[in-house]
Amino acid sequence: MEQLGTLEELPERYREELNASNLVPLWPNLRSFIPPHKPRPQTVATAWYFQQIKPLLLEAGELTPIEKAERRVLALANPGHGLENMKVSPAMYLGMQLLLPQEWAPAHRHAPNAVRLIVEGEGAYTTVEGQKCIMEHGDMILTPSGLWHEHGHDGDQPVIWMDILDLPLVYYMEASFVEEGRRQEVDRINQGSTPQYAAGIVPTPHFSREDAPYPMMRYAWKDTKKVLDALAEKAGYQDPLQVAYVNPETGKDCQNILGYSALLLRPNETLSLPLRSTAQVFHVIEGGLTIQIDQQDFHLTQADTACAPCFAVIDLINTSAQPCYVFIADEAPLQRKLGLYSVRERHAEGVSP
Repeated sequence: MEQLGTLEELPERYREELNASNLVPLWPNLRSFIPPHKPRPQTVATAWYFQQIKPLLLEAGELTPIEKAERRVLALANPGHGLENMKVSPAMYLGMQLLLPQEWAPAHRHAPNAVRLIVEGEGAYTTVEGQKCIMEHGDMILTPSGLWHEHGHDGDQPVIWMDILDLPLVYYMEASFVEEGRRQEVDRINQGSTPQYAAGIVPTPHFSREDAPYPMMRYAWKDTKKVLDALAEKAGYQDPLQVAYVNPETGKDCQNILGYSALLLRPNETLSLPLRSTAQVFHVIEGGLTIQIDQQDFHLTQADTACAPCFAVIDLINTSAQPCYVFIADEAPLQRKLGLYSVRERHAEGVSP
């Protein structure tokens, strides 16, 4: 590919005139914005270890009362994007949130979509538009854009969960904001997956896809795990043991921007993933594994988290005699909507899609 001209090759007078007119020559920067063959991500392979996070999060509970924090969170920041930007990838924000016994995180609603993945503890709940969702280990709870939600804790031990938001994208689009609200009246308590969807049936005569963009708010881990275990026991099943979190009425992604799935690694199994055009986050729900990202090894145990940039070479390795359950978040729904999503074979890493 032909070498393009540089900014320094242009006369200083010309550059000053460009600056004065708020103009920038494209050609010296063209390869930075449109690199050959594949992107040059700022996202770097990174891991966050729960044994390091938990004591700092608990100390935050001692240092800052909930009234001064509103949401007591430590953001997981990818150094490739700068820690001050508090993002894991271009579209994903992760945070570990702490709620202490008898605390209440007040109701609000905001533009970014969010999910809560419960990491540790019990007795807490999230109320979304009047639906009280009990929070148990491994559960995923939706708090979609524009819906009122709050968190409370009736138990006696700290509860920690992971927040996953599309905040970096919404913020970049200058569309991010929050509104404060009043404590909600609870009209339903959600203690598990919605029965009619788990059974493959829907209510009549008033069933309408258009009226229920989020028919499920709580995806109970006990139900997800059962499905993964059933796949593992299925004779002759050769595909990766992975399930996606979807809208049960439409079969589409459960949220609009980020995608979520859960994966089971059998004992002593190694899974080589294809090269994907989206950054990915891996969080261990149960067990442990080594995740190799572009030849960097990260040894993860329960509640640890790692991220990988787009088109990374990723191997998931379970060397133990116990199964490992992994939660995965990515930007695939957004990329599909934009026509940008692609998957490449490992041997075709350097080939343009």
